[in-house]
Amino acid sequence: MSKEPSSEKQRPAQTQPRQPGIESEMDPLPRSEDLTARSAAKLTGKVALITGGDSGIGRAVAIAFAREGADVVIAYLDEQNDAEDTAKRVREMGGRAFLIRGDIGRGETCREIVEQTIRQAGRLDILVNNAAEQHPREDITEISEAQLERTFRTNIFAQFYLTKAALPHLKKGSAIINTTSVTAYAGNPQLIDYASTKGAIVAFTRSLALSLAKRGIRVNAVAPGPIWTPLIPATFPGEKVETFGADTPLGRAGQPDEVAPCYVFLASNDSAYMTGQVLHPNGGRIVNG
Repeated sequence: MSKEPSSEKQRPAQTQPRQPGIESEMDPLPRSEDLTARSAAKLTGKVALITGGDSGIGRAVAIAFAREGADVVIAYLDEQNDAEDTAKRVREMGGRAFLIRGDIGRGETCREIVEQTIRQAGRLDILVNNAAEQHPREDITEISEAQLERTFRTNIFAQFYLTKAALPHLKKGSAIINTTSVTAYAGNPQLIDYASTKGAIVAFTRSLALSLAKRGIRVNAVAPGPIWTPLIPATFPGEKVETFGADTPLGRAGQPDEVAPCYVFLASNDSAYMTGQVLHPNGGRIVNG
């Protein structure tokens, strides 16, 4: 039997006026770091570029990578304080952190981000295509051409742009990790354009993995379910934010630090025999993907 949607309140009702949202204004704050985790030095000497690395899942991945010995380049839109907070934590853990601001929906910006990464960090080993936006609409007729293009530019065009720019600098043993979503498999009636981009990311991941296999560059993806990130109060009305994630089999939304280990696994040699695959930290929803 399918689980009935829960109306149990998980957190205070709240909204934010614009995307991608500000983490420091959330109540409660997302959990970005597992304080019980210990380093196994799985990423020592590596440089990772993470889009949307300022907050949410991106921040948790940046911190988890730094714990494992990586230096981190954080690409973000305009959330300066969040980005600086993430960089500070990466440096506290002994890693180098570099901040690059820009709109990844533009190919020129993506090329510049990669060029700055090489200039500042000296190399690039791991590309995490993570940044995204979503704009719920009750009906497909409410999705304007401008919204459709914007969502595709941020969510999937940017992954093409960044990958193309990064490839000349990647080598055998490098990893590309793309963030898709449970909506790619389960759909969402209010996020038709967003879910479509996430489905495209799955196909992009599988096709790119086949294309790059002979070069020894692995390409995988992570498909999170409902995770408590700034995108949630910046997307949904307060009453939906209150109960966000309560309808999962585990009965709650996930925390960013519960998703980040998937990225560490896919970036490290632990997943050396995996490419073209998708991991599903989604609270227990079976999606057969």
